[in-house]
Amino acid sequence: MGKALMIGAGGVASVVAHKCCQNSDVFHELCIASRTLSKCNKLKEKLNNGKTKVTTAQLDADNTSQIIALIEKFKPDIVINVALPYQDLTIMDACLATKTHYLDTANYEPLDTAKFEYKWQWTYKKQFEEAGITAILGSGFDPGVTGVFSAYAQKHYFDEIHTIDIVDANAGEHGYPFATNFNPEINIREVTANGSYFENGQFIETAPMSIKRVYNLPQIGPKDIYLLHHEEMESLAINIRGIKRIRFWMTFSENYLTHLKVLENVGMTSIEPISFEGKQIVPLQFLKAILPDPASLGARTKGKTNIGCIFTGLKDGQKKKYYVYNVCDHQACYAEVGSQAISYTTGVPAMIGAMMVLTGKWKKPGVYNVEEFDPDPFMDALNQFGLPWTEDFNPVLID
Repeated sequence: MGKALMIGAGGVASVVAHKCCQNSDVFHELCIASRTLSKCNKLKEKLNNGKTKVTTAQLDADNTSQIIALIEKFKPDIVINVALPYQDLTIMDACLATKTHYLDTANYEPLDTAKFEYKWQWTYKKQFEEAGITAILGSGFDPGVTGVFSAYAQKHYFDEIHTIDIVDANAGEHGYPFATNFNPEINIREVTANGSYFENGQFIETAPMSIKRVYNLPQIGPKDIYLLHHEEMESLAINIRGIKRIRFWMTFSENYLTHLKVLENVGMTSIEPISFEGKQIVPLQFLKAILPDPASLGARTKGKTNIGCIFTGLKDGQKKKYYVYNVCDHQACYAEVGSQAISYTTGVPAMIGAMMVLTGKWKKPGVYNVEEFDPDPFMDALNQFGLPWTEDFNPVLID
């Protein structure tokens, strides 16, 4: 049915590639492109690609002209961007120049500023409309599935949604004193940034990790959850009817937070360049280089993740509660695709989003967040491709 160019060859990309090959009726061809060709070839060797033809290419995703040249050579129907979020705009520019559909899992952020917002990508809306191509932003889990969950709740269970609490819990254990489950640079920038939540039409900023609750999560148990800023709140605040408050929560252990505080106190989480032995280095990028590669954690991570959304609102004038979530097992993910659940829960929705475009279910010119489309086919695909979801119509609310 279609050809996909996937830019990136890390942990999430590995899951996307495996899932595209499992779905060969849709993905006839897949090209894996990254700065390091050997990583692409190593990933290709791991694939049981069946009917999907897999090729590889070397690519500097910071270079729009290189991306254009590869698109013109391979002629994909869609570009799946699972590279770094700093590279979103160069890839979008290349898609515009070649009139190729685009999908990513994380919003653009400038290299020199920890900003998690969509404003840069939303400015492309008119250009994509005029080019007649679709750009889907944030088709991972959060952002991504959390937006689809919200659209599904709005379509089927609510006339108005008043509150959304997004809860992202990882109860996995990898045995290292300190490691991050996805790109350390992105992870630490996210956690050390100010928190925020949306309430009554505005975003209210909080000090990093200053708001904590305990929540009892299905199949995981009671966990410390902390309020963070997260980019899907920005689009949900616009696209969900009647919304009054949106909060995003993530679990962290005391051990993780202690290590992070020490690293922050000594300057290792800074994104400001410093001079070291005559060279300019960014401390956070140096820290990333010495921490365990998230792609290496799969074989040693045990436990489960639980990511979902808790909603309150009105239906037929009556107050209503609803909780929809997915539980994912790290070891089951590794047995299937060689990756832990953090990569799995991002990579599967990226493949599904691309499938929605290629099959025409989510295809209209412009730039869109996932909750702007019909959620039903995506929700069906989650059950089909390894991220089954569970509903609870009487959840405990977060105060």
